[in-house]
Amino acid sequence: MTSTSGGRGQLWAISDLHVGYAENRALVEKMRPGSDDDWLLVAGDVAETVADIRWALGTLADRFRRVVWAPGNHELWTHPKDPVTLRGVARYEHLVEVCRELGVTTPEDPYPVWEGAGGPAVVAPLFLLYDYSFLPDGCATVDEGLAYAHGTGVVCNDEFLLHPDPYPSREAWCRARVADTERRLAALPADLPTVLVNHYPLDRHPTEVLWYPEFAMWCGTDRTADWHRRFRVATMVYGHLHIPRTTWHEGVRFEEVSVGYPREWRGRSGPPGQLRRILPSPASEEVSP
Repeated sequence: MTSTSGGRGQLWAISDLHVGYAENRALVEKMRPGSDDDWLLVAGDVAETVADIRWALGTLADRFRRVVWAPGNHELWTHPKDPVTLRGVARYEHLVEVCRELGVTTPEDPYPVWEGAGGPAVVAPLFLLYDYSFLPDGCATVDEGLAYAHGTGVVCNDEFLLHPDPYPSREAWCRARVADTERRLAALPADLPTVLVNHYPLDRHPTEVLWYPEFAMWCGTDRTADWHRRFRVATMVYGHLHIPRTTWHEGVRFEEVSVGYPREWRGRSGPPGQLRRILPSPASEEVSP
């Protein structure tokens, strides 16, 4: 764990930048901090290719005092349009090295402490994946849930592009990541609150509004359902669902910070690509610097 003063800055968050779309790339080009002390949390799904990921995170790291990244499923895809053909753990480790070259904090680095307004708080980027435990109603096992999803035609592209190598399955990789992360979080000072940053929500409740409920299988794990209580969470930052909003669960703020695809954000009333303030806690659900 490292300590870095936030000075007079603010802690902002964004996710699901999907800069492979020209419209979304233009949004990132316009993103600026409000002060030299601002931090930015990026909760995954920056892009599908290493080149685009490097461009986006490098652009933001040049502007914000600190950028903290948690990987999404799209970064982990071995996509046919990406000349980097690494799979599974090897791909993730390569992305970590890219981030370190850029000065971006990853889940493999010491957790920084935000000491600006609303702090101090440990900022912990997480990489946990999912284990299909958010089952559809009426399904008792993972096999039943996947069969149901395939029957409806609602199947995440992870099934074809996100490889778990050298783990035998995505569930096994998830279990290993959860166990390692749980140990790290349990070792944090008991007197400090946390801001947990993960691509997926730690609890299932944000998935209850999905148009296609079966997609929840690719949205997290029941193994983290009590983490917002156990680890003194001030705010749980996530993305993935492309439903930017604030919810409260057992007194804890869950903040969905995704941009989403152009076809999604074009239909919303507010301007796209707005950063969401995490600390100090905003009075309204959405503000920009």
